[in-house]
Amino acid sequence: MAQKVLVTGGGGYIGSHCVVELIEAGYHPVVIDDFSNAVQGEGNVPESLRRIEKFMDTKVEFSELNLLDKPGLEKIFKQHSFYAVMHFAGLKAVGESVEQPLRYYRVNLTGTINLLEVMQAHGVHNLVFSSSATVYGDPQKLPIDEQHPAGGCTNPYGKTKFFIEEMIQDQCSAEKDWNAVLLRYFNPIGAHVSGQIGEDPQGTPNNLLPYVAQVAIGRRKHLNVFGNDYNTVDGTGVRDYIHVVDLAKGHIAALRKLKDNDGCKVYNLGTGTGYSVLQMVQAMEKASGREIAYKIAPRRSGDIASCYADPRLAEKELGWKANFGLERMCTYELCFQCLNTSLSAVFRLERCSGR
Repeated sequence: MAQKVLVTGGGGYIGSHCVVELIEAGYHPVVIDDFSNAVQGEGNVPESLRRIEKFMDTKVEFSELNLLDKPGLEKIFKQHSFYAVMHFAGLKAVGESVEQPLRYYRVNLTGTINLLEVMQAHGVHNLVFSSSATVYGDPQKLPIDEQHPAGGCTNPYGKTKFFIEEMIQDQCSAEKDWNAVLLRYFNPIGAHVSGQIGEDPQGTPNNLLPYVAQVAIGRRKHLNVFGNDYNTVDGTGVRDYIHVVDLAKGHIAALRKLKDNDGCKVYNLGTGTGYSVLQMVQAMEKASGREIAYKIAPRRSGDIASCYADPRLAEKELGWKANFGLERMCTYELCFQCLNTSLSAVFRLERCSGR
């Protein structure tokens, strides 16, 4: 039988793409989500999972659950025999974390403690954790490799990721039968090639590419560029943008790595190339054939100038490497927005049907 993998937050953007890759790799994902970052579809199931079931012609087991509900989590573990856990669940907006730090600490830290305790109680000792490059804080050097000091975080969101990493590392040191892979993401973007799942933020997007794409298709009037006085190529922030499918494939490589029983391992998932905000705008203009209006706004608290990865360790030890280039990332994001926005019918015909 296929090995069961619990996917926390599996209805969200990254989690849902990992559900697809788990199925394609022969695993049996079991998803829990509380709709904090997932759109609710028919039958009280995340819309992303409903679509996955349709385009992959399969069934995905799902339960609505918040990790703060420890009895509910216990119930899930009693119902299934899990090989491993992929942990995505948590609050994730940098700006919001600065405004609501206690909420971020309560949800992200307490939820993870509950998860680790229930895993320990039920003998599930394999974990892949969705971490972030924010744990590096303002980089001391570029590109950032895994030896770069972590913990100098510039916002509460990053601190929660760092604290969770510390908890997992301590647990793996204390219990030698535990194995974990901590994946430090850089900036996930894009959508699945089917156009059926992608980043569908509730309200104003916190991440750059969905916002730029929504301006391109006429859903929003302009983009706010937060700061143009950084020490970068054009004064706007530079980031390492990685396609979400590449990212999801990295999780499958990490899951396989657990079999080596190496304790706790850390890997960057990025492309190794940094692009500024205005370079991303230009790339989307090229992909869409439309000019994208933008306005310069004040810097956001917690943001840094530049952040991009040295991903060579993941290639060496996981056999993983990002394959999507910037043009394909922008194209798939556009097509997802087109197929899922009624305002863009004309644009959809021009750009997403190959005309």
